[in-house]
Amino acid sequence: MKILFVHQNFPGQFLHLAPALARRGHEVLALTDLKNERPSPVRVVKYKTPGETRCGQSLARSYADHVERGYLAARGARALRDRHGYVPDVIFGHSGWGETLFLREIWPDATLLIYAELMYRTRGHDVAFDPETTQDADLARFSSVARNAHLALGILQCDAALSPTRYQAESFPPELQSKITVIHDGIDTDKMRPDPEARFTLPSGLVLRAGDEVLSYVSRSLEPYRGFHSFMRALPQVMAERPGAQVVVIGGDGVSYGRKPPDAESWKAKMLAETGGRIDLDRVHFLGRVSYGDYRRVIQLARVHCYLTYPFVLSWSLTEAMAAGAYIVASDTAPVQELIRDGENGRLVPFFDCERIAQALIRGLSGSDPEAGAIRAAARQTILDSYDLRRQSLPKLIDWVERFGPKR
Repeated sequence: MKILFVHQNFPGQFLHLAPALARRGHEVLALTDLKNERPSPVRVVKYKTPGETRCGQSLARSYADHVERGYLAARGARALRDRHGYVPDVIFGHSGWGETLFLREIWPDATLLIYAELMYRTRGHDVAFDPETTQDADLARFSSVARNAHLALGILQCDAALSPTRYQAESFPPELQSKITVIHDGIDTDKMRPDPEARFTLPSGLVLRAGDEVLSYVSRSLEPYRGFHSFMRALPQVMAERPGAQVVVIGGDGVSYGRKPPDAESWKAKMLAETGGRIDLDRVHFLGRVSYGDYRRVIQLARVHCYLTYPFVLSWSLTEAMAAGAYIVASDTAPVQELIRDGENGRLVPFFDCERIAQALIRGLSGSDPEAGAIRAAARQTILDSYDLRRQSLPKLIDWVERFGPKR
């Protein structure tokens, strides 16, 4: 088949699937944003990067932005069709940025598949979940309704959709869920695995080794969506009771999902101002964003890994930490509960309860949890059983795509 992947940040979630399909003899091409410079495992063509849309109504701005991107992606698709005679059998696109909106008009006979990552819900998910970051709950709900417009169109248009977790699939309306198949992107358990020899040298020159009393925290950006404020508020108690512990924090200073605090340059700056006098900053190491190899080594050597999240898209860092056999203290929010069972393959704590977060972290760091070894082993086994890239996810993903042949 001729298979066209569409993703503004390609390869994104298609990193392993696209080349795997190419190896099976399919003609695989990707359509992506002109400014996307990520290395690609397959041939890529690019569409013009959208500019800033002019829309006076703030609630309509999100839809205007996504329609503009969809239009430019469609213009690129039309050039492929008209200038090069390209006609795909299957289009598989991420619907999150509107890129799939008009592709059916360019290739009406192609099967259209979408990666349905999440649909916003006005209640029970991230919206108004955190009182500290919610200034106007009604307006936040209005915004979520508006942001769903292109996502609803995307799944209405498609022949079938894919979500990585049940939680994410169930964020879509019940009447549309029949279109969605749940298959995780897959975790490379051959790379992300326990390593008793793991070591990492901090910028200060201090060398951390597996077995040391190290607490790790990872997020693309240090922000409330990933519980950074709750983590930081738990640290004073943790560091007071564990004077030998080293804390390694990986993540950028900006925001990926939420907003900057109104009273500080970043959430990191805000939380340091709030807690800085009560924590030993010589033992808290903010590394910013790091290479995958450094991130992996930190996860592998940490005695405890902390993962907190709003009810939102699940981070790859959680599944990768589980694959590495980490002792994980995580929030008891819905996306996490899909993977972690308290006391079996991790420890669950309330997202906002900094006292209980601290106590769980202290227990793990002290080595006083008699079930720690079993919890670590069970965490990895969970990934091996259901989320392993080569043995579970990738074969299922290939089979799912290959079900859809030419409709003409």
